Amino acid sequence: MARSVTPVAASAEQAMPAILCMIGAVACLTASDALIKSMSSTYPVGQLLFIRSIFVWPWVFFFAFRNGGLQTLRLNSFRGHGMRGFLVIASTFLFVTGLQYLPLATAISAIFMGPLFITAMAPFVLSERVGWRRWLAVTVGFLGVLLMVRPGTDAFQWAILFSIAGAMCGGLRDLITRRISQAESTLAMLAITTIVIMAAGVASIPFGWSEFREEDLTKFAISGSLVAGGHYLMIDAFRRGEAGLVAPFKYTSLLWAIAIGYLAFGELPDEYTLAGATIIIAAGLYVFYRETQLRKAAITPPPTS
Repeated sequence: MARSVTPVAASAEQAMPAILCMIGAVACLTASDALIKSMSSTYPVGQLLFIRSIFVWPWVFFFAFRNGGLQTLRLNSFRGHGMRGFLVIASTFLFVTGLQYLPLATAISAIFMGPLFITAMAPFVLSERVGWRRWLAVTVGFLGVLLMVRPGTDAFQWAILFSIAGAMCGGLRDLITRRISQAESTLAMLAITTIVIMAAGVASIPFGWSEFREEDLTKFAISGSLVAGGHYLMIDAFRRGEAGLVAPFKYTSLLWAIAIGYLAFGELPDEYTLAGATIIIAAGLYVFYRETQLRKAAITPPPTS
């Protein structure tokens, strides 16, 4: 589970666990989003998020007692958690609002701007070096996003602006996650995330809540469990690897979104979405390939004459 040691730049061998954590995280979160989308016509956004958060807590306490007790939830950077909490609320509410009106794959494609934003800001916020080849790959990936979104055409949907704004807030949230993860445990960050979402949900009561349906209990329980696992894996991904390395692998969530969208809602992406997805995934894979090559070169001693 979480390690308390100060993270260092990942070697080529250490990069793969970070990437696998990110891929697993987005799989869990995409499945949870699908469940929330299936109930979005019944419950307001705040109520959806509040009820789902209730089912995150059993997993928080389970992980805590398995890994040292409640002291693993101790906070150190209150300012960092405050900023991160605000961004968690903003990104979550904006994304779920967009999810109500958009196909699952389209909503997921919009949040791909978050990883691009992370990579662009990582040198300034985290002092991480991003070479020109990775900048080029990020630019190509951004063009792929534009191909899917198609601003200025009849295919553009206004609701996607909610998802894009959520992606920007999510990018800043992930940068702060990377920064404070040196002093904070994964479980502490997950617990604070759950608390702020529940608080925001309660604050939305004056705007109206719907009567709870017992048949939705299982959906909420599964969704909460997926969120717990997804956020834990994502936080651990940023702990294990540099933001510029692991962030592009959020792109794999589109694959999950296409599969789940078709199976659950009968949605199939058009050729523009598929073409954009191909470009984005290729750019993300190149970032990993380039990072691996640089790490190998750094640890391989020069040949002796």
